[in-house]
Amino acid sequence: MLNQTIVQSLIENGLEERPDLFLIDFTISSDSKIYVVIDGDNGVSVEDCIFISRAIEHNLDLEEEDFSLEVTSAGATTPLVNKRQYKKNIGRTLQVKAKDNVKVEAKLTEVGDEQILLEWKTKEPKPVGKGKITVNKQAKIAFDDILEAKVIIKF
Repeated sequence: MLNQTIVQSLIENGLEERPDLFLIDFTISSDSKIYVVIDGDNGVSVEDCIFISRAIEHNLDLEEEDFSLEVTSAGATTPLVNKRQYKKNIGRTLQVKAKDNVKVEAKLTEVGDEQILLEWKTKEPKPVGKGKITVNKQAKIAFDDILEAKVIIKF
């Protein structure tokens, strides 16, 4: 069985050489399949995945451990799990589900240490008279209160 600590250390060593990349997830299945998901401040290329793959496989002995390895990038619709993912998506539209069961689809305009700032426009009834007016809204949501956040792809 593969040692999870050793594999984690190999991944971290590879990422130290490439500070623009960061780990999203990694697992080792019972049948020794290593699955690594990475992201990058400037996206992830095939070469980036190959680089991390080599950082792992070139330091494990296939004679000693029989394993398979898959290194992939976080998909466009994969939920955001790392603060660096939020930072790289400033200016994009997110769908955020918060702990209070509120769902907001809005533009990510700011990322702080503890929270994000979302902005959107909505139509509300005029304070006086009939009809509606467009109102700018904002919501600050703490990272601890976010259940799920996804980038909305618009074409």
